[in-house]
Amino acid sequence: MKKIKRWTQSMVADQLEEALKTLRKLPPVVVQGYFNVWPTIKYTEMEILQQEKLPLKLQARTEEITRLEETFCWMACLDIEERRLVWKRAANVRWKAICYELGCDRTTAWRRWVLALTKISIFLNDRGSGA
Repeated sequence: MKKIKRWTQSMVADQLEEALKTLRKLPPVVVQGYFNVWPTIKYTEMEILQQEKLPLKLQARTEEITRLEETFCWMACLDIEERRLVWKRAANVRWKAICYELGCDRTTAWRRWVLALTKISIFLNDRGSGA
């Protein structure tokens, strides 16, 4: 008999943090309709060696993108304010900034965050999702 995984608030919070990291790995969106008419610059070998190295940007793996898309579907059970709160906490935004935006104290903001995570975990457990 297959053991069904029960979602908890901490598991949901971890999944949201992973989704945000995956979003940062994705390439930027290119707006259609704009193009560059300048010719490409041909650098010499010495110029290439003297250039500053760009930071290595990791590519998102297929399973990470799949989990990201799944995480977006979870947001359907939250209202807009709860979505903002959950994503800000996943991005490690300080409670002080969140409290200022919501217009409440830290305890109330934390309660709202826990309630939003609880809603998502109940949604996932009722749906019968195993992963």
